Amino acid sequence: MKHSLLHITNGDYTTQRLQKLTIEGDIITWREMLCEGKTSVDVGSENFWKIRFDFLKDSYKITKKKFIDYTLKEYRNLCNQKQHDEIVLWFEYDLFCQINMVAVISWLKRYRSGHKVSLVTSGKIQGEEKLFGLGELSETQLQQHFENRIELTNNDIEYADYIWQLYCSDSPLPLENAHKFNPKSPFVYLESAIKAHLLRFPSIENGLNHLENNILKIANEHNFANQNELVGYMLTHQENYGFGDSQYFHKLDELKKLFTSFDPVKLSKTGKKVLQNQTNYYAKIRSDFSYLGGAKKYSYLYVNSTDKLLKITS
Repeated sequence: MKHSLLHITNGDYTTQRLQKLTIEGDIITWREMLCEGKTSVDVGSENFWKIRFDFLKDSYKITKKKFIDYTLKEYRNLCNQKQHDEIVLWFEYDLFCQINMVAVISWLKRYRSGHKVSLVTSGKIQGEEKLFGLGELSETQLQQHFENRIELTNNDIEYADYIWQLYCSDSPLPLENAHKFNPKSPFVYLESAIKAHLLRFPSIENGLNHLENNILKIANEHNFANQNELVGYMLTHQENYGFGDSQYFHKLDELKKLFTSFDPVKLSKTGKKVLQNQTNYYAKIRSDFSYLGGAKKYSYLYVNSTDKLLKITS
C-alpha cells in the first residue's frame, strides 16, 4: 500500500518549489503571520480567526474577501485532509516561520492526534556562514532536506504546543526560560526565534524595540532615496525575523513621526535623539491595542543591561 504524504509549507514560494520536484503528496500552504498581532491558543477556532481578521483588517487593511480567499479557504482545505499516513512540515529558521510552525503543531496535536508528523527546516548549511531559507536552496538541497526530515516524537509535539501556549498567554515572561526545558528538541532555531520575539518589546532606554531602533539606525547611517530603498535594505539585513516588505512598510508608518521625510529618507531631530537614547519615546508610541502574541506590547519593557523583561504595573 502506498505511503501517502501531506505537506504543510511556510508559504506559496515553497509550495511552488515542491510542486516542481518529484516529491509525492498533497500540499497545503499555511498563509498566516502569527508573529504579528494578537493571537489566541485555540488555532483554527472561530474565535481565533476573528481575532486574526480584526488585526489584519486594522493593521494591513485586509478585506474580508481577501482573508477568506487567501487564508480561510486554504485552512478549510487542510481540515478536509484527514487520510494521510504522514504530515510533513516545511518551515524556516526565522521568527516568522517558527511561530507559525508551533501554531500548526498545536493544531495537529488537537485535530490530528496519532498521525506521524515530520519536520523539514532550513537554516544552517555545512560550509556556509549565513542561514538559508527554503527558497534559497537548490532542488537537490531541497530533496536532501526532505530525505533527512525529522520525525517528531510525542514529547516534541507537546513541547511545541507548550511554547505556543506561552506565546499566546498574556505574559511573555515564562518564554525567557522555556527553551531550557527541552534542550535536545529538534527545533534547533526556536530558541533564537524566542529571543528575537522578546526583543520586540520596547526598550527601557528609549521606548522603541530592537527592530524599531535598528530601522532608525540604518536610516541614519545610509542615504536612501525613498522608503522602497530603505525597506529593501531591511529585507536583506533583518537578522532572523523573516518579515516581508508589508511588515516593514507598516513599521515605518508607525514610526513616521520620527522622520522628516521619506523621499529622501531623513530622521527628524526627535528621531535622532531617540536613537541616541537622549529622549524616551515610550509615552508617544504606546498603544493599548498593540499585541505580540497574547501579551500587550507596552505592558512590558526590555531591560538591555540584563536582557530581561520587566512588567509595568499600572
